[in-house]
Amino acid sequence: MRLILAVLLLALAPRVWAGAQQYEPLAASVKAALHAAIADRAAPDPQFPSMQEKIDWLTEMSGRLVRRMPDREARLDFLKTVYYEAKRAGLDPQMVLGLIQVESGFKKYSVSSAGARGYMQIMPFWVRLIGNRDSNLFHMRTNLRFGCTILRHYLDIEKGDLYRALGRYNGSLGKPEYPNMVRGAWEKQWGWRRP
Repeated sequence: MRLILAVLLLALAPRVWAGAQQYEPLAASVKAALHAAIADRAAPDPQFPSMQEKIDWLTEMSGRLVRRMPDREARLDFLKTVYYEAKRAGLDPQMVLGLIQVESGFKKYSVSSAGARGYMQIMPFWVRLIGNRDSNLFHMRTNLRFGCTILRHYLDIEKGDLYRALGRYNGSLGKPEYPNMVRGAWEKQWGWRRP
């Protein structure tokens, strides 16, 4: 029964953008640092500058996400986790939401033709490199932590150049389509300034 359900989910999965990302050999020190970044199991309790900003951000983002995630509790848990993992990796949470929109359309069980999985479309080779055999890329927190950690890694490689880091993330380095789509989703759908 599980096999039939899995086949149906794969057949009905929406088109996703990930898949061209390439395995790049990593130095042992980089592997260790990335593994440490995803291994911390601290509770995802996001720290906002103020309680009012937390309420405002969650209310605004929740309203924008309601069509894609109708369940309020699941939606708020997702948003808190995105905020926590993005900030933990030194990323803008709204940019991460834009990336997720482009990568998976907020579909938890999305699988690309190349096998990238989940919200942030993580390639399975990352589990071998920095995870462990218990790392489930369809688990929300695991997927978001891997994705944010990997994007941070690429930002560091590219010395803060988001355009190039997004190209590496997607496996389309040097091509404008993917970085432009993420930036467009970020600015048009997820841009937010404190009231």
